[in-house]
Amino acid sequence: MMSYLLSLTIWTPIVFGFITLAFNKNDCMARYVALLGSIIALVFSLIVFQTFDPQQTAMQFSENYAWVPSLNINYHLAVDGISMPFVMLNNFITVLVVLAGFKVIKQKVALYNAMFLMMTGFISGSFCALDAVLFYVFFEAMLIPMYLIIGVWGSTNRVYAAIKFFLYTLIGSLLMLVALIYLYNQAKGSFEIFDYYNLPLTMGVQILIFIAFFLSFAVKVPMWPLHTWLPDAHPEAPTGGSMVLAAITLKIGGYGFLRFILPIVPDASRELAGVMVVLSLIAIVYIGLVALVQKDMKKLVAYSSISHMGFVTLGCFLFVGANLNTWALEGAITQMISHGFVSAAMFFCIGVMYDRVHSRNIADYGGVVNKMPVFAAFFMLFSMANSGLPGTSGFVGEFMVIMGAVQTNFIAAILAGVTLILGAGYTLWMYKRVVFGSVANSHVAEMNDVSKREFLILALLAVAVLVMGIYPDLFVAKMHASVGHLINQVAQSKI
Repeated sequence: MMSYLLSLTIWTPIVFGFITLAFNKNDCMARYVALLGSIIALVFSLIVFQTFDPQQTAMQFSENYAWVPSLNINYHLAVDGISMPFVMLNNFITVLVVLAGFKVIKQKVALYNAMFLMMTGFISGSFCALDAVLFYVFFEAMLIPMYLIIGVWGSTNRVYAAIKFFLYTLIGSLLMLVALIYLYNQAKGSFEIFDYYNLPLTMGVQILIFIAFFLSFAVKVPMWPLHTWLPDAHPEAPTGGSMVLAAITLKIGGYGFLRFILPIVPDASRELAGVMVVLSLIAIVYIGLVALVQKDMKKLVAYSSISHMGFVTLGCFLFVGANLNTWALEGAITQMISHGFVSAAMFFCIGVMYDRVHSRNIADYGGVVNKMPVFAAFFMLFSMANSGLPGTSGFVGEFMVIMGAVQTNFIAAILAGVTLILGAGYTLWMYKRVVFGSVANSHVAEMNDVSKREFLILALLAVAVLVMGIYPDLFVAKMHASVGHLINQVAQSKI
């Protein structure tokens, strides 16, 4: 079984997604079949996480079979310390998403759960694929379930938000496909991603390839100014859609920078690093200010996600001469994992309140702690994590990126550090207005505290946030060797 662990992790949720569709007229069975499939996939990913050798720089759990021999396209899967944690994160969040929709989703239950399961498999495939065509197929396939999730189960403007999300991502992806075809020809007919790491490309060609990849992955992150689809998608998406969108799909963009842009076009990456740092700082500072004035809780957390992901791209492009900064790179990856836990928790908390009051407006709440003390305690923990409180996962990645910035660009470090105050400002201000004070209205007065199902989801997320905050080496140790290997690759100029 160990030889097929990645395939089992990828295809188990996809197969269970189709099985779930068979129970289209039995909502109860559809829910439990989907939950079973997500748990089995999580178990496979945890086995990968536990048995992964952190000392090796080579790819592990490799599977390589001919897929389209005439075009030299292979079904090639493997993970390293950079990609492996995201596979585990993906399957963990999916279990919670299935649980989150257990009582809330009442229409097209089988289709709803099937879409999440299939999307989980496609996302895991993107993190594991080492063949460029295989990666592209998985990368594009994940758009379809998310498009349907937003468009079918979303709010009032769901169709507009779904189309905008789809078009933004699709257009960027087409440019990536052009770049991959060019690299295929330069690599003498190979779609192996690693074969692109040693190509003698001129600076002009590297910059064009950089732009093509950038427009694809920057939309996913999303980086300013390509971020405008996200604040529209989150408010319209159902709670589970927002959880996956923030916790998982954004990470594909950051992963793309690490797996494609930095090692394939290292000279262009160094040449354009200053531009990327500036764009990242704009996202961190400007979007943080935008979050301060939001009246919709989901929009506030959506803008918060853009600001926090700015730390990821900042960490990816902080250079020391010809070398990448270890603190910054590991901080970027750690920040992505942490943001996966924290953003999923924040959106779930908002979903818990929405299910009771059917409003996302901050002004419609107040005094929630009086009616939901257990919920308020969990919400406080996640709000603190979103603010970067030491002892929570939210502190670790941002601290590491700022440490890397101090070693390379002190002004960037100051701007990034000061922006943590903004994060605390908009998050805790929202929490104060929603949770504290006297009961604001009759809708809040009728709220009941969390159910056993909601408590389980919140508890699992709380454990993840605290474990990563108290013992970050559980994750950092897994990626250290792979990050060092990536640094050595990028440090070697090809020109």
